Amino acid sequence: MHIELSTAALRDLESIGDYIAQDNPQRAKSFMGELRDQCVKIAKSPQAYRLRSELGDGIRSCTYGNYVIFFREDQIMLRVLRILHGSMDIETRFGETQISTTSKKTS
Repeated sequence: MHIELSTAALRDLESIGDYIAQDNPQRAKSFMGELRDQCVKIAKSPQAYRLRSELGDGIRSCTYGNYVIFFREDQIMLRVLRILHGSMDIETRFGETQISTTSKKTS
């Protein structure tokens, strides 16, 4: 299954990396890799993760550390919509940004 990151998810990743890099640039780089690896894991069995219908049709989530990866899937593509810190007001954050399907494919 191919993995696609929305424009919002790419911005989220950049923000997460920048925040962590303030204290530990090496950890920021390794954590970005871990998040990408988690997306690959999600793509192997996306139906195993929690359905988040309050955020939109077909949206699911996976917690990784303090972060939550939000995604939709179909038979050929996993679309990562957002990657947000779990302490954020998730519903508000989804409302702030129109989820774009313009993206970067990672596999």
